[in-house]
Amino acid sequence: MSCKCSTLGRIRWRIYEIVEPAQNGDSLSLAYDIFIVVAVLVSLLPLTTKEDVFAFRVTDIVVSVIFIIDYLLRLITADYKLRKPFAQSIFRYPFTISAIIDILSILPILNVVADVFGNELRLLRIFRMTKSLHLVKIFGLFKAFRYSRTIKIILAVVRNSKEALLVVAGFACFYIIVSAMLVFNVEPDTFNTFFDAVYWATVSLTTVGYGDLYPTTMIGKMVSMVSSFFGIAIIALPASIITAGYMDELKKYIDKKHEPDKDGR
Repeated sequence: MSCKCSTLGRIRWRIYEIVEPAQNGDSLSLAYDIFIVVAVLVSLLPLTTKEDVFAFRVTDIVVSVIFIIDYLLRLITADYKLRKPFAQSIFRYPFTISAIIDILSILPILNVVADVFGNELRLLRIFRMTKSLHLVKIFGLFKAFRYSRTIKIILAVVRNSKEALLVVAGFACFYIIVSAMLVFNVEPDTFNTFFDAVYWATVSLTTVGYGDLYPTTMIGKMVSMVSSFFGIAIIALPASIITAGYMDELKKYIDKKHEPDKDGR
């Protein structure tokens, strides 16, 4: 980890404190957190309309520049976050999940650049036709997640309970395939493809049941009834695992928050 003794080191350490979620009543860091969250919300406004609004193009540019600066600040202070030498951190940080999310949230600016320079640069014409590139703005929401303590607790729960959740997910997938095979063979006229049967089994397992596909024979209806009952049980398992894990993590957080500091306070 880099030294914080030099002037440059102290400046970078202060930048790191600001761009990371606020700690110990750091008002400047808190203001930065709020600023980034607001920028994330503003970046999603263009997704609320199908019209090409000039104001939204401007916000795309402004927000993208903000995200680029935020990414660069995090990059030059990555050694403090990763606790690795500076040179090593510079190469490792872009491949972390948070950095990938940051990069995805920046990509929509390519649409704006393509509209301006697309006629001069052939490569950028591709982005002028790729309207779906706007959809990656949704990843900007994940930028805001780093500032939510509740989200951090839930992620910790998922991490700690991943083995149990993977077992439940495997059992659910197995049951979906078995149910799909059964209903696909007993309902040849209702389900034209096996994918239709898998779709029906999935919505039945989750007890959603949209009603666009449903069995019509007696055997098919029996399979559907059994699938619905098992669906309730399977869906309840991950919910109970996450709830129990969340309560444990919340208790740890509360206990840690009320721990006396080094001075005994």
